[in-house]
Amino acid sequence: MAVLDPSRDVVRLTVDLCDIASESLQEAEIADAVAAVLEAAPHLTVVRDGHTLVARTDLGREERVVIAGHLDTVPANGNFPTRLDGDTLWGLGTCDMKGGVAVALRLAAGLPDPNRDVTYVFYDAEEIAAKYNGLGRVARERPELLEGDFAILMEPSVASVEAGCQGTIRVDVVTRGERAHSARSWMGHNAIHDAAELLVRLRDYEPRRVVIDGLEYREGLNAVGISGGVSGNVVPDLATVTVNYRFAPDLSEDDALAHLTEVFEGFELTVTDSAPGAMPGLDHPAAAAFVAAVGAEPRPKFGWTDVAQFTQLGIPAVNFGPGDPIYAHKQDEHVPVAHLRTVEDALRRWLTA
Repeated sequence: MAVLDPSRDVVRLTVDLCDIASESLQEAEIADAVAAVLEAAPHLTVVRDGHTLVARTDLGREERVVIAGHLDTVPANGNFPTRLDGDTLWGLGTCDMKGGVAVALRLAAGLPDPNRDVTYVFYDAEEIAAKYNGLGRVARERPELLEGDFAILMEPSVASVEAGCQGTIRVDVVTRGERAHSARSWMGHNAIHDAAELLVRLRDYEPRRVVIDGLEYREGLNAVGISGGVSGNVVPDLATVTVNYRFAPDLSEDDALAHLTEVFEGFELTVTDSAPGAMPGLDHPAAAAFVAAVGAEPRPKFGWTDVAQFTQLGIPAVNFGPGDPIYAHKQDEHVPVAHLRTVEDALRRWLTA
């Protein structure tokens, strides 16, 4: 079994975590190793749910913060194991998000007397379908374990605070026609040709820019797939344009669907995927104190993250982790060593000041 030493430098601990293979649904080894660290800390109460671990201090502080990170990675792509080259650590999971996990694990093991009570969550299956997500499972089945005043998700955010997140909804927009032999096309109706109107609406669409808590969230409405056709000599009777709407967190999922229904009036819509956004919540005292401790101007989060899980529980949350998210899931995934140290130092200051 892999053994982790949380007293090691954050860079070395990141290497050790990354060099434990943990593709989604294969997190047993890394979960066992993290559990051993947490269970050895007398100041923590540890609960295990599958390959998700929840470790809590119970010091009677006035405030509780949740610090969470996922243990799984996408499949390797010639980037396993890790490689340290000067000031950069390269390899699978370095950015998304075992660098953040290393920071959280060092804090969990090494801070017995923080100024806030802390709940540390290390969870499985974030990189695949939401039904497998360990944080989501705990939120549904044991939400009391996640209770807190504020949450920090260790998602890569260039070592800065990225607040809230966009919501996302994906729909199939359908056009219907009538099949005919292409040599006698006037006997049918071409569904693919009708899809041209959908593409014109998308081309001419002007996405919103919404300012929330001083942060500008930019929306996007895009065709991400198109399909249709039966055979090379058949006029098609069905065409489907798959559209993804990334909406600002001031809209609910119902609001987003109502907007798409308006945009594509006259066409059939089927929702294939949907997740709510998360408001930034920077006006909450704990969030404001954290932003002040980090000392950097917060930015909006473009994309969906598990901060939305906390928002659904009524807990304001931000993204704060080492690494640039544009390198997540890429073959050249990496994290600057400086990011690891910056994030650890900021969290340590905030929890001990």
